Amino acid sequence: MDPLLMLTHLTLILLLGLLSSIIAHKLKIPNILLLVLAGLFLGHLRYMGEQLINMPPLFLTSVGVLALVMIVFDSTSRFKLKEFDSVSWNAMKLSVIFLLLSVLILTFFAYKFFNLGSVLYAVIFSILMSGTDPSAVLTIFKDEVDKVGTMLKIESIINTPLVVILPFIVLDIQNELTTGGVFAIDTIINNLSPFLLKFIVGIGTGVLVGIILLKIMKKNYSDQLSPLSLMIAALLTYIIAENLQGSGVLAVTTLGLLFGNAYVRERVQLQEFSALLSLSLQILVFVLVGIIIKLPLEWMFYIKSGLLFVIYLFIRYLAIIISFKKGTFNFKEKIFMTLNASKGIAVAVMTFTLASMLVGDALAVLDLVLVFLLYSIILSTIVVKFSDFFLKVPQEPSGGLRDESQELPE
Repeated sequence: MDPLLMLTHLTLILLLGLLSSIIAHKLKIPNILLLVLAGLFLGHLRYMGEQLINMPPLFLTSVGVLALVMIVFDSTSRFKLKEFDSVSWNAMKLSVIFLLLSVLILTFFAYKFFNLGSVLYAVIFSILMSGTDPSAVLTIFKDEVDKVGTMLKIESIINTPLVVILPFIVLDIQNELTTGGVFAIDTIINNLSPFLLKFIVGIGTGVLVGIILLKIMKKNYSDQLSPLSLMIAALLTYIIAENLQGSGVLAVTTLGLLFGNAYVRERVQLQEFSALLSLSLQILVFVLVGIIIKLPLEWMFYIKSGLLFVIYLFIRYLAIIISFKKGTFNFKEKIFMTLNASKGIAVAVMTFTLASMLVGDALAVLDLVLVFLLYSIILSTIVVKFSDFFLKVPQEPSGGLRDESQELPE
């Protein structure tokens, strides 16, 4: 592709994404919904019989990974470990139960409703749908989100590595079966060790790079170089972990938690740079997601997917009921947590990656992922409008654009 043409396409995407974010800010709604819709609009534009905007797969994957790294680092660096410790066990329990129920129940109905080629592709879909990212919705609120918002945020931190790692393990099993292998318990055992290794190496890499970064930043600070060093450190952490067969996402999560809970000079200014870069990448990624995937025009697809989404919400509510038996949350708060399960940057990046790996009937998984992404964001947007009914939390117009009043206190 001609470099000038690609730059023109990229500028057009960012411009339309910026306009969508401004409109979302005015309407006081999360900007992700309008970004995906903008991408769908651009994806249907034609010039001389061909799609107007068409980005190379390598570029899409690279942008997706960069966005994932920076957004994960930015979000985790704003957590306080004392906040994390108090609810981490419950959040982990919710993440695991929701994942297991999704794999058991959602997989069955997804495979029955849609022709996915293999039940393992339905498993991949269920794993992706167990991931949540309420950040776009929670930016609508002030800091008084309290225990519900904290639980949702920590849940997303815990389930993000699972959403990124598990689909590739399932794909390995599927490829083994496709090439003539036989599914057996040995297949699962052989994949269990690399799975655990990814967690250990990921956490270790994040701690190592974090210690080095903190020692440097405690002694030296530069308005020009420190923000750049922060971005390089996050990317380097991801690259090292992945090259060591670890989880890059978990490594960046660990780095972000260390950075956010240690003394660093001018940390607020550094976080503002990180937030600005993350927002730019978020705009780019979600518009690109809408461009690369074309939703079917068959009405039966939307009837089946809508019914499947209702089943999905029931599964999420069931997971919440099982996870919190002792009255930790009241009925309205549980309903809010059920309905606020929007998909985020991790699912978007996995969409990029899987688009280049799936063929034939398996591509239907991507259609389901995108339509669930839209359903979840639309539902979360509606829930935001009625948040006073569920949480009694004062609202603040942000629509996905961060301001200084949203910073956590030091």
